[in-house]
Amino acid sequence: MRIIPIKESLTVEFKSDIKRLGDSELIDSIIGIANTKGGVLYLGVEDDGSVTGIHSQHNDEIGLMALIANRTVPSVSVRCEIIKEENKEVMRIEIPMSRAIIATSEGKIQRRRLKLDGTPENVPMYPFDINSRLSELGLLDFSALALTSADITDLDPNERLRLRSIISMRKGDKTLLTLSDEELDKALRLVKEENGVLFPTITGMLLIGKEDRLNELIPTAKSSFQVLEGTQVRINEQFSKPLLATFELFETYMKAWNPEREMEFGLFRIPIPEFSEAAFREGLVNAFCHRDYSILQMVRLAVEDEGLTISSPGGFIEGVNLNNLLTVEPHGRNQALADALKRIGLAERTGRGIDRIFEGSIVFGRPLPDYSESSDRVVKLFIPRAEPDMAFTKMISNEENKTGRTLPINSLMVLSALRVQRRLNIHELAELLHISEIRTNATIQQLVERGLIEISGSGKSRAYILSSRVYRDQDNSVGYVRQTGIDSLKFEELIIKLAKHQGGSVTRDNVKELLNLSDNQAYRILRKLADRDQLYLIGKGRNARYELVKKHD
Repeated sequence: MRIIPIKESLTVEFKSDIKRLGDSELIDSIIGIANTKGGVLYLGVEDDGSVTGIHSQHNDEIGLMALIANRTVPSVSVRCEIIKEENKEVMRIEIPMSRAIIATSEGKIQRRRLKLDGTPENVPMYPFDINSRLSELGLLDFSALALTSADITDLDPNERLRLRSIISMRKGDKTLLTLSDEELDKALRLVKEENGVLFPTITGMLLIGKEDRLNELIPTAKSSFQVLEGTQVRINEQFSKPLLATFELFETYMKAWNPEREMEFGLFRIPIPEFSEAAFREGLVNAFCHRDYSILQMVRLAVEDEGLTISSPGGFIEGVNLNNLLTVEPHGRNQALADALKRIGLAERTGRGIDRIFEGSIVFGRPLPDYSESSDRVVKLFIPRAEPDMAFTKMISNEENKTGRTLPINSLMVLSALRVQRRLNIHELAELLHISEIRTNATIQQLVERGLIEISGSGKSRAYILSSRVYRDQDNSVGYVRQTGIDSLKFEELIIKLAKHQGGSVTRDNVKELLNLSDNQAYRILRKLADRDQLYLIGKGRNARYELVKKHD
């Protein structure tokens, strides 16, 4: 069985060693991998994946590790191991991802990227790439840098008025409204003092910079709004305005392309938009806030027949991936910009805007938002267009009105999964939520106590379904019976079998322990058996027991 990958990737590199690979070329490949995501280099493998083996001068693991450490700055500590593939020796070099920028001892800096055909290559790391990389690693806040080529007059007074208006309307930090313009700029880090002179920061120019100067100083700060119906382009607008003005424009445009329908809720009618406004807002804020401003691409919002797409240049920041979006500690690429947006009321103050994005789909019984088309160069949020599940929406709304608080995101995720899959065990739910089974179980127990989900089955077949109340409210009793009917029959058979094994009787506690049921659930099944004259009740309180009814021929 082959243990070496079939082809190269961003984290896998093949190097031929037939003619003895030169030290400089080897070190270049090492630092390219270390400056990207880390990975493994196989020395003695051709580009097409064929194994040709290592040169005799490269069969010393300790010597190779010393060479790499001595020729890299700061030193890269790799792990070298000779492995056998197709009866040939190959040097496997495991390279960790560096938390700093690595250079060769001659000062050469490289990084790794994928070409259009999907194959990897090493390319130079230029100064703007270095800033971008340090920002990804959380070692540099690009948005806090001062623009010494600009001056304070490049900030637009009209945009500052817009900022104050947003603070007032969006329930931002009201103490900011009491500050003078200079104090406000300093408080939000829109300016930075260097050598006694105030200069606009990247954040300042992005939020309230004059449009012409913004285009000169940060030409990457562009965005587009598109509406596509089939193959026809209804709207295709591009903007180079400061972010606050752009954000308001996008909101205005979106209102025209986000129709609503009404849901009757008691005496009230609740509007349900095609796309959740809160989800759209948080998705747009994230796109502007966490994008890589060193990449010459636009933030793109596209309304299409299939749904809403928001694309943001730059991949996920280090430590964030598709599996931990809802659980990773909040952190971003442009911290000063993020802090300013939170304080003025545009961004979620807890840093958990991603929760609002998922909540916006779940509460209306729609498919979950999708980030699967994201790559190392772009984050792409897709919110599917779908009919709302009115009954499910009413159930969520009823529960939140009853408790006076919104349901946690993990609870919403569990309910959404059971709405779609109908029946899941704890392992399946933990996998869907991407959290531990301990935390998943805590969420499940809370929902059981609320009467929103029920336990179905026991032992290895134990699973969870939406409760009978939920199915009844959805006018779907048939669906509930389909999910629980077989289990109920199994439960009854097991109770009768236990009674026979215990000399002809069982207690409610016996049934609770046997089937992992609540006290009320155990009572209901025992009463059903008693009503059918299969068991009869003897005694009351703690001494009560159910005995088998003897059949007479």
